[in-house]
Amino acid sequence: MLNKRQNRILQILGRDNRTSVATLSGMLKVSAVTIRQDLNLLEEEGLLRRVHGGAVLREADDLSDRLGVNYEQKLKIAAKAASRVEPGETVLIESGSVNALLARELVKRKKVTLITTNVYIARQFRREENAAVILLGGIYQHNSESLVGKMTRACIDQLNVGKAFIGIDGYTTATGFTSRDLLRAEIASYIIQKAREVFVVSDSSKFGKEELTNICYPRDIQHLATDSNLPENFRKEFETAGIDLILA
Repeated sequence: MLNKRQNRILQILGRDNRTSVATLSGMLKVSAVTIRQDLNLLEEEGLLRRVHGGAVLREADDLSDRLGVNYEQKLKIAAKAASRVEPGETVLIESGSVNALLARELVKRKKVTLITTNVYIARQFRREENAAVILLGGIYQHNSESLVGKMTRACIDQLNVGKAFIGIDGYTTATGFTSRDLLRAEIASYIIQKAREVFVVSDSSKFGKEELTNICYPRDIQHLATDSNLPENFRKEFETAGIDLILA
């Protein structure tokens, strides 16, 4: 768990995208040495990228860049979603920054078998020899580290998927759950068709945004894990659709 100062650093980076050690030292009234230690720890956690004299955090397809945006909020959502998984279960986690945190929670607390289409998520457990991780094949997308294409669908065809956790980039009533990437949306949609239970996992900032292509609609999922800042109109819409709302 991060301390208040480290969370404040992430908030500043989420607003400004880039900051310096000197700026943070002045704003937070601590020494430059303390700030450097904080930045090094946050980089080790994959929440920002160190650059000469400071750090950067930018919203991009790279999960390591997106993870630090609304970090504490995402961590709470991940913990709530993790509570819906039983110890020893096998679950499929598609992609997304909240899902990366969810994967950490599940492996740490529930000893599950984790299936994923995302290399970044799989790499989180390279030092944990007891973590059971199945990485599906496919065409490798360098920025998002997702695996996509016919080979990925063929791998999914070999599996009996119980619970699947899907990341999104946007949602509006008219367009449904959307993604900025056509190929990743295709794989997410395919997983949704195969899974017995589908969880969409996202922080509330994505609701009201329309991205390039549709993944699915509320009728296609059973659960939605997000934070309590979800606008009331969307909350009522999902409740009317019979979706299990998991609010952090």
